[in-house]
Amino acid sequence: MSVIGDTAVLTGRSLKHVTRSMDTIITTAVVPIAMMLLFVYVFGGAISHGAGSGTYVTYLLPGILLMTIASGISYTAFRIFTDMTTGIFGRFQSMPIARSGVLWSHVLTSLAANVISLVVVFGVALLMGFRTGAGVGAWFAVAGILILFTLALTWVAVIPGLTAKSISGASAFSYPLIFLPFISSAFVPTQTMPGPVRWFAEHQPVTPIVNTIRDIFAERPVSTDIWVALAWMVGILAVSFAFAMVVYRRKIS
Repeated sequence: MSVIGDTAVLTGRSLKHVTRSMDTIITTAVVPIAMMLLFVYVFGGAISHGAGSGTYVTYLLPGILLMTIASGISYTAFRIFTDMTTGIFGRFQSMPIARSGVLWSHVLTSLAANVISLVVVFGVALLMGFRTGAGVGAWFAVAGILILFTLALTWVAVIPGLTAKSISGASAFSYPLIFLPFISSAFVPTQTMPGPVRWFAEHQPVTPIVNTIRDIFAERPVSTDIWVALAWMVGILAVSFAFAMVVYRRKIS
């Protein structure tokens, strides 16, 4: 119970920092929203072959949601790096606090901040014409996938937060993750891509996750992509969590 109690207290501390600087959450949503506006209203006519902005925003929204999460986790790395350089982790180490609780507080704060950003992006998508007849159960399924994806990437973010030598280095790792949806099925079908690019697009984690969310929103039977998506997310989560804990113990030992 001490781990849960310590994590709750530390999460409250971290959340206070986030609520005092809501501009970070707004900034997180700005780039994905800008991309959504650009692709729907500038490129959408050519890409969707006149299917309409509402249809295309529904098609690309899953990829935009993953991009939002990838953008948001950079602040997790930033906050951990700040705590490391200011010596706060060292102070926590001298107190009777569960070691894992310190990192979990940052992870749960990231989850809360990303949920707010995702809600903002969903709101803009609705204004742009996103529509789905998916029921409550389907929405819970999508929420579960997005939460698992957020947890997996956030634990990845913990590692550069602990090991980076500068602020820019702590957050720069997220840039490839933000643009990974561009080489996936997020914006166009992978069948339209040339051979090597198509192979990469079909064998990276974003594509099965996007396809699964898209099928759920479209009320179609979910393909085997869901198992591939879950395998990717659980695998990334397990490996990054284990590696982050090893790095953390070495840093504070």
